Amino acid sequence: MIFSLFRKDPRRATIAALYRRIADASRNPGLYGTLGIPDTVEGRFESVSLHTILVLRALRDLPPPADDVAKDLTDAFFQDIDASLREMGIGDTVVPKRMKKLAAAFYGRAHAYDGPLDAVDEPALATALGRNAVGSDAPAHPLARYALAADRSLKAAGLAALLGEGHVFPEPDTFGA
Repeated sequence: MIFSLFRKDPRRATIAALYRRIADASRNPGLYGTLGIPDTVEGRFESVSLHTILVLRALRDLPPPADDVAKDLTDAFFQDIDASLREMGIGDTVVPKRMKKLAAAFYGRAHAYDGPLDAVDEPALATALGRNAVGSDAPAHPLARYALAADRSLKAAGLAALLGEGHVFPEPDTFGA
């Protein structure tokens, strides 16, 4: 019985690897230098949120067990955000309040990006990304082109490709102005 505590959970390892690929893609310097996401704590949150949302959108269209993967991925995202807040020194009493605000921001962005991504509406997506990810009133067209290309590519990949060797997001530098 006690030895079961030390066994690797393949499902947990698979989700951790998928989330690690998402986090790595969200840290690509081209997102900050070429596509205009501010290299700040808020900008990093916006980038990892965008990449997580794109993967969740792809999982939504796949057959089971993709829905379970999406739930586990969402849990991994919020656990990472929680851990990051604690690493920044935010106290235990404040973390739940911040998490509630960040969860509302995440789901608000997912909703704001869904329509334009579904309609392949670059101007509308550029406006939403400019306001949220870049923090500007100006539309973020290069970032919108990147997100549309990533969305298209992720939706073309199957579950095995997403969970296996991993999907590679497009290179941000190729979407510059």
